[in-house]
Amino acid sequence: MSRIANAFADQKAFIAFLTAGDPDYETSLRNFRAVIEAGADLIEVGIPFSDPIAEGPVIQEADIRALESGMTTDKVFELVRELRKETQIPIVFMTYANPVYHYGADTFFEKAADCGADGIIIPDCPFEEKAEFEKSAADHGIDLISMIAPTSEQRIKEIAGSAKGFLYVVSSLGVTGVRSEITTDLSSIMKLIREATDIPAAIGFGISRPDQAQKMSRLADGVIVGSAMVRIVAKYGKDAPDQLAEYVRSMKQAMAEA
Repeated sequence: MSRIANAFADQKAFIAFLTAGDPDYETSLRNFRAVIEAGADLIEVGIPFSDPIAEGPVIQEADIRALESGMTTDKVFELVRELRKETQIPIVFMTYANPVYHYGADTFFEKAADCGADGIIIPDCPFEEKAEFEKSAADHGIDLISMIAPTSEQRIKEIAGSAKGFLYVVSSLGVTGVRSEITTDLSSIMKLIREATDIPAAIGFGISRPDQAQKMSRLADGVIVGSAMVRIVAKYGKDAPDQLAEYVRSMKQAMAEA
């Protein structure tokens, strides 16, 4: 069983996103360690990028902080390599097509595999164009994670049927960010997904509170949280690890009670 599959095997998975290098390399490494120790089941490692079009202001600002601290793609690989020495938690990159193109897809995925990554999410890569990355990723054992949005409509079964690793179900239209309420008919989307595949599906975009995590975990196999965690980093800086750990524990507890 792959590390990603194992994360969903006996539980509803809590998936934690943080931007690598925010606010600096050493603090970022401590943040990821704290999140893992607190019980996250899978981590998404954001590769900082100057034009993250799917992100709201919280993660955009995190990317700026990381880039200004000197974070590079090579240093992200280094950070993941350090984490992999300590844990077998699945690690998935979140990045954009441009950095992968710039690096060279084969070289990028070779280095991703070498440092111990399991998958990658490329939100600006349309389903119809994923072949440009999918073969290279697969050749190096990296799952290209597909995203399903509320606008996917008739393509939901097609996307789900060819998915690898897990499916990232986008809860709301727009960019990432905390939302007070999630009103999308996610139960209908999940029904279509279940008809097409047995691959786990996790819901993300806008989830920030334990009650939201609990509600979403009743529908899906996992819950993805990013902006709420990045806000903690922005607020507490070098003191963020303890706050992140407390937050993860509260979300995991709520999901366990679903």
